[in-house]
Amino acid sequence: MDEDNPIDEISRIEARLEELAEASERCRKIILVSKAAIAGGGALLLVMMLGLFGSNQVAAIGSIAAVLGGIVALGSNVSTLRQTMAAISAAEVLRSDLIGRIDLRVVGDRTMRRI
Repeated sequence: MDEDNPIDEISRIEARLEELAEASERCRKIILVSKAAIAGGGALLLVMMLGLFGSNQVAAIGSIAAVLGGIVALGSNVSTLRQTMAAISAAEVLRSDLIGRIDLRVVGDRTMRRI
């Protein structure tokens, strides 16, 4: 096997890991916004049911839509985050395996002095 192949493959895996990390961060942000939408919609609906805000049908429908949309977005992004984390773990295992196959050489035997 050519010595450049494992190094190139490791570089591709690291690029993929960066993409997956960005995707997982996006999922976390969307999950946070979804939770806020659920809480905001639920709070608005509760306030309207208690009569503190008045009875506005548009606000009631909007709050119900916010809760339902938040639940859908939350569920979708939680499952996507799980899949992304599984892909990250698999890529890290593959990267570790490839690094383990490389025949590393010691550059020098001198111990480094601290300055």
